[in-house]
Amino acid sequence: MLLYQPESSYCYNSDSLFLYDFICRLQPKGRVLDVGAGSGVIGLLVARDFPKVTLEMVEKQHEFVVYATHNARVNHITCNIYHQDFLTLNNVNSYDCIVSNPPFYHDGASRNSDVMRHTARYNIHLPLQDFCTKVATLLRPHGHFVFCYDPSQFALLCAALSSAKLRVVTVQFVHSKADRNASLVMVHARKNSKSLMKTLPPFIVFDGKEFSKKTQSIYKRARTHSIKCQL
Repeated sequence: MLLYQPESSYCYNSDSLFLYDFICRLQPKGRVLDVGAGSGVIGLLVARDFPKVTLEMVEKQHEFVVYATHNARVNHITCNIYHQDFLTLNNVNSYDCIVSNPPFYHDGASRNSDVMRHTARYNIHLPLQDFCTKVATLLRPHGHFVFCYDPSQFALLCAALSSAKLRVVTVQFVHSKADRNASLVMVHARKNSKSLMKTLPPFIVFDGKEFSKKTQSIYKRARTHSIKCQL
């Protein structure tokens, strides 16, 4: 898949590809919404691999809307892209699945002066509780919410989901190496679910100095080729 990226600003990273693989476990179908889509990497990969998916994306930064629209076109994927803040999105039809690699760095983290990077990274632009509450209003009963977040905020995350009547059913922590703290957590929550949480084995990115077999298999499956340019 060809993915055009901003030449000198925020680009997708491995977090998005790991989340894509995590989403694939669900064999998604029906209406899928990619929140804070950026250049569209997650939603487009899911729509490419699962023909029963009807893809929609929402992105509030104009520059990213341009890239996401271009990427959908060059990869021959049909989707609707909403240029607006997710929290203001009104849609009469609910979604089977909402996916997102949202801005999750907390307010106390070091800041970045680049506006596109700052908006894509810091949760001041999409507060956690507001995010979860809005997702719950747009999901169908027993709909799926699959996303990644900062593992140091996992307790806050579970509380926000519970408040919105979304229950974590599957979680996986990502570690750069087996002896390092988690750098990412991937979460599958469901609306109105009564299931207990299942914790998957840790995902280890590196085996020594090389990518682990799991990481290599994800990159092979994604088959992305990033092109940095100015559209």
